[in-house]
Amino acid sequence: MNSTERRALSGLASLYVFRMLGLFMVLPVLSVYGADYRGSTPALLGLALGAYGLSQALLQIPLGMLSDRIGRKPVIFMGLAVFALGSVVAAMTESVYGLIAGRLLQGCGAIAAATMALMADLTRDEKRGLAMAAIGAAIGIAFMLAMILGPALAGLGGLAAIFWVTAALALLGALLVWRLVPTPRANPRAGLQRGDFRRLLQSGTTWRLVGGVFFSHLLLTALFVPLPLEIVARLDLPSADHWKLYGPLMVGAFLLMLPLMRAVERGGRVSQALLLGMLGLGGGSAALLMPWGGGTALVALLAVFFIIFNLLEALLPAQLTRTAPAQSRGAASGLYATLQFLGAFFGGSLGGYLFGLGGAPAVALLGLAVSVLWLLLWLLTLGRTRG
Repeated sequence: MNSTERRALSGLASLYVFRMLGLFMVLPVLSVYGADYRGSTPALLGLALGAYGLSQALLQIPLGMLSDRIGRKPVIFMGLAVFALGSVVAAMTESVYGLIAGRLLQGCGAIAAATMALMADLTRDEKRGLAMAAIGAAIGIAFMLAMILGPALAGLGGLAAIFWVTAALALLGALLVWRLVPTPRANPRAGLQRGDFRRLLQSGTTWRLVGGVFFSHLLLTALFVPLPLEIVARLDLPSADHWKLYGPLMVGAFLLMLPLMRAVERGGRVSQALLLGMLGLGGGSAALLMPWGGGTALVALLAVFFIIFNLLEALLPAQLTRTAPAQSRGAASGLYATLQFLGAFFGGSLGGYLFGLGGAPAVALLGLAVSVLWLLLWLLTLGRTRG
């Protein structure tokens, strides 16, 4: 990589870490600490967990397309400011409805599409796969840190402490983009041309990739509605100490994922890895929540889940930027991010609703349903080319 690519990668990867920490840190603690909020129910806590994804999903494509027209950085700065404001609202509330409102406002800072497109703008074609894999790895690092820091911060100051830290990280991310990330030269074909977005929507490859990120984040968010309570019950581990479990598991999963990702990329087996990964993620989440396993089974299955999830987080965005036309990367990234956060919304909402109806086994059935739906999507789109 040249100096411009290295600066872009270091700045944007750090931004991803800061932003995704804000999304992931609440996952392992909200269902436990959220019970203390006025008016809370399992369904409303699930909605609070997924609300961030709803507003993100609604705004990713418009803001991705806007970044194609006015530039990536203005959209990123605006989004970070809104995200910080939503964090402050969530930090100051004592009601579950205020928590939902803060999470919705956080999601209005929808910059994932613009950030992914900016990374693509600043890297050469032959280096883009490596750059996107590094971004995926950064998201994996954020997930790992969040599993450790979320319970630790909540143990010190509840959910409010997490949201105050999240607001500060958003401002730090804006500073990094301003000082470190280069501004790309204008693309002479910037903005969508007639038919570009239609071709994206007609591509079977596109739908397999965005479907993958939808289902993976749906499963992740739904899993973390009952999982913290399952850990307390099966391992007799207080919520404030959950970082002692997540820390070693996430470090080990990340280290095992890296050689697996390299082997998949070098062997040209990305498509096969995506198919098997999604099936394994759905089945693994179902097995994790079934009542037959004790503490040892829970830890083993959770490690497998983390390895597969981190692998998909690295492979999916890299593959998307290889297939999207250069002039519509912002819109393609917007579609990807829309489905990513829509998955988080449905995962939190369905997870909370099902958990309220039938406990963890009801959420486990969702994992099996996702495996079936993913396989159907794969088969239905397999014969469709890029358009």
